[in-house]
Amino acid sequence: MRFSSIFYTITLIFTLGIGAIGIAFLWLIEYDKANYARELNTKYSIVARATLLYLNEIITQDEYKEQLSNLYMPPVINEDKKEKIIKEAATLEEISTELGVSAILFHQKKNYLKITKDDETLLLIDTAYQSYRYIIIQIIFAFVAGIILLTYIFIIRKIMPLGKLKREIDKFAQGDLEIKNVATGNDEISQVASAFYEAVSQIKNLNKSRQLFLRNIMHELKTPITKGRITAEMIEKNKNQERLIDVFERLESLINEFAAVERATSRLVGELKPCKVRDVIDEAIDIAMADSSNVKVEAIDDTTIKADFKLLAIACKNMIDNALKYSDDKSLKIIISNNEIIFSSKGAALENDLKYYIEPFTQGSNAKKSFGLGLYIVYNILEAHKLKLLYNHQNGVNNFIFSLNKSNQGKNIDK
Repeated sequence: MRFSSIFYTITLIFTLGIGAIGIAFLWLIEYDKANYARELNTKYSIVARATLLYLNEIITQDEYKEQLSNLYMPPVINEDKKEKIIKEAATLEEISTELGVSAILFHQKKNYLKITKDDETLLLIDTAYQSYRYIIIQIIFAFVAGIILLTYIFIIRKIMPLGKLKREIDKFAQGDLEIKNVATGNDEISQVASAFYEAVSQIKNLNKSRQLFLRNIMHELKTPITKGRITAEMIEKNKNQERLIDVFERLESLINEFAAVERATSRLVGELKPCKVRDVIDEAIDIAMADSSNVKVEAIDDTTIKADFKLLAIACKNMIDNALKYSDDKSLKIIISNNEIIFSSKGAALENDLKYYIEPFTQGSNAKKSFGLGLYIVYNILEAHKLKLLYNHQNGVNNFIFSLNKSNQGKNIDK
C-alpha cells in the first residue's frame, strides 16, 4: 500500500483516531482511579474519626449518627465472618492515633474499614464501593472503538471499487478496451465507474466502426488499382506506360502504408511473444526487398524481446526503406545489441527536429517517392511496444535508434 494511496490515508486516520481515543480512555481511567481513591480516603477518614470519637465517648450517639448521615457503612455482625475477612483481607492503609487504630481492608472486591479501640474491633463494610466502574469505562471504550472500526470497514467497502476502477483505467491506458464494469451500487463512485465503462464501450464501438470503414475503403480501392496495374502492363511499353505503372505502384504503396498507419495508431498489437531481434531484421529486409549487398547487419548480442513480430518488422522495414532512399551511398548498417537497434547510413543531418518527421505526411526537401508516413508509422509502432525512437548525427552518419530499454542516449523523441 503506497503512502499516497487514499486507502492508506483513511487507514492511517482511523488508526490514529482509535489510538488517540485509547490514550484518552487510559488517562480517564487513571484520573478516575486517583479521584475515586481521594474520595474514598476522605470518606473513610471521616467515618473512622467519628467512630473513634463515639467509641471514646467524646460525642453522643445522636451526634455520631448526624456526622455519618450521608456516609452509611454498616458493621459486619457475624463474628466468624468478621474474623475471616480480617484474616484474609489485604490492608490498603492503616493509621494509628491516640483515639485508636483505623485500617482500610480489601476483600473479594469490597472495601472494609477496621476500627480498633483497646480490645474492641469494629468492621464496617462500604456498601457504596463500586469495584466495577473501571470495567464500565473499558466497555464504553470497546463500544466506541467497535463503532469506529465498523465505520472504517463501511468506508473501505464503499471506496473499494476505486482500486478496481484504477486497474481498469490502467488497462485502458495500455490500449486494452476489454474492460469490466466494476460498479457495485448507486453511489458516486459506482456512477463514475459505470460512466467510464459506457465511455470505453462507446470508444470500442467507434473504433470497430472506423476499422471496418477504413478496411472497406482500402479493399474497394485495391480492386481498381490492381486492374489498372494489369491494364498498364498490357499496353505498349513507353514513357506513358512507365508513368502509369509508377502511379499505380505509388497508389498501392499508399494503401499499404494507410493499413500500417491504421494498425499502429489503433494500438492493434498482437500477442507479445519472445522473438529474436535478428529474425525481425531479416523479415524486414525481405519485406523491403532490399539487396543484401546494400544492407549489412552486425549482431553484437543475440537479443530477444517480447514483441508483435510482424508489426515490429514493419517498423524496421520503414527504417530500411528510408535509409536506402536517402543515404549518400545507398547502403545501410544495422547494429543489434542488448540495449538498442541502430540504423546507420551516410548522409546530411536532418533539416528539422525529429518531431517534425514523425507527424503524418511530412517530408524533407529531398523527399522522393514518399508520402511522409514512414517515421510516423515507426514512431507509433514503437509507442505501442513501449519502446523509444532516438536519433543522432555523428561524423556524417545518421543514426536512428530503437531503444529497447528506454535509455536516454541520443535525441529522445516524445510528443
